[in-house]
Amino acid sequence: MPSKNTNEKRFASDVLTLVGGTGIAQIVAIAVSPILSRIYSPSDFGILALFVSLSGILGSIACLRYEMSIMLPDSKEEADTQLILSIIVALLFSTITAIIFLLFKNPILQLFNAQELGNYVYLIPLFIFLQGMFLSLNFWNSRNKKFKNMAHARISASLSKAGTQVGAGGIGYVSGISLIIGSLVGKIFSVITLVHSAFKKGVYVRQVNFRSIGAGIRRYKKFPLIDTWSTLLNSLSWQLPVLLLSAFFNSAIVGFYSLGFRLLQMPMSFIGSSISQVFYQRATESKNEGTLNVLVENVFRILVLIGLFPILILTLSGDAIFGVILGMEWVEAGIYVQILSIWGFIWFISSPLSTLYVVFEKQEFGLKFNTFNLITRALSLLIGGYLGDVYVALGLFAISGIFMYGYLCLKMLHYADVKNSTAAKIIFSSFKLFVPAALLLVVLRLFSDNLYLITGVAASLCITYYLYILKTDSQLQSLLEILPMVPDSMKKKK
Repeated sequence: MPSKNTNEKRFASDVLTLVGGTGIAQIVAIAVSPILSRIYSPSDFGILALFVSLSGILGSIACLRYEMSIMLPDSKEEADTQLILSIIVALLFSTITAIIFLLFKNPILQLFNAQELGNYVYLIPLFIFLQGMFLSLNFWNSRNKKFKNMAHARISASLSKAGTQVGAGGIGYVSGISLIIGSLVGKIFSVITLVHSAFKKGVYVRQVNFRSIGAGIRRYKKFPLIDTWSTLLNSLSWQLPVLLLSAFFNSAIVGFYSLGFRLLQMPMSFIGSSISQVFYQRATESKNEGTLNVLVENVFRILVLIGLFPILILTLSGDAIFGVILGMEWVEAGIYVQILSIWGFIWFISSPLSTLYVVFEKQEFGLKFNTFNLITRALSLLIGGYLGDVYVALGLFAISGIFMYGYLCLKMLHYADVKNSTAAKIIFSSFKLFVPAALLLVVLRLFSDNLYLITGVAASLCITYYLYILKTDSQLQSLLEILPMVPDSMKKKK
């Protein structure tokens, strides 16, 4: 039997492999953004965003959540059956979607003000099927601990997507369709990588029959009947801004929002998910040991310490930073990020902590939260849309997000018996470090409109801040111990 240390090392290695693959993929995406933003227009990115939103919402339920069942069976044969079932369901789902688009293409395009998609809307069913394949194979590889294959799939997707999009633009095919084709190519490469590993290493297709598939459908029927709706609700909630901005405004505004929000979200999502992967496991242990409040308070502090300063820098200088990095045409995207940044920070700190409602078996709270979150987002965007003001739409969207995710964060702290006053002290302590930087940036912006100077100062302030806290904050060094992906050189020596 493997020792506890061996299991911990294996767990750390698995997490490091996945995080490494995700990290490389996101670095590629961020690095190529300044190139793509100078090749393609905001309208092109808007067309891509609408395509990805429509296909993403449907793609998230392409397998009717049967892909989740791949992890559950004791026997390999039953797991392989669930893999084949998931792929079959994805094929049927995408086929039905294709028929719907054939019959109702024009009304759908008119609803979302997306006539520019034209016949390329027929690629959405293909994307849905590929997403279903990806989800199914991803869970199968996870079950079989083939984490390197999963990492390779993410990297190959990012590289092939970026290469296709840059290459197409470089030879003169500059349109939103080229961005869509690039996304499809990336998805195809990721699926090919996972298919090769799955069938090379032994998916027993011959042992799968209609009887075993029927048994799998019946045994795991709660996934399509219950979990599908929760997943659809969550996916729709995240894609709602693109859909409603497209319906009320134009593809350029959608492009500004989509690229700006993506660049805001990617680093926060990467850091937050890295912490979440370990926090959930540690939270369960700490709850049983009676030390959960200490763990949650410490994790809350590290999230605030990492996220508050750069978010406030973006709030003051987002327009300049985006104009310099992406090109002056994208200053508007920076303004959108300035509007959304405070909400982004609160989402960043609440996201890892939100696993606590699962630890306390409060799943009904999660469903209620997702429902109200969707309603408030929709109302915010609808009000701004009917007023014809995108700033009002995004401002109300951000305010609703601040209240909703602020409530979520406070609720999770309450579950862990962490006082609101303690959380306030942590935030105020980090905010004090930002005050000198804020004064410098405000004075600079009053006396200079040089975006390059403003961006350079903002970057220097962020670098100085992180060097300072890494050197002086002993708790940060201790808290880094919960992250297996952190290099040993950054961890506190004992």
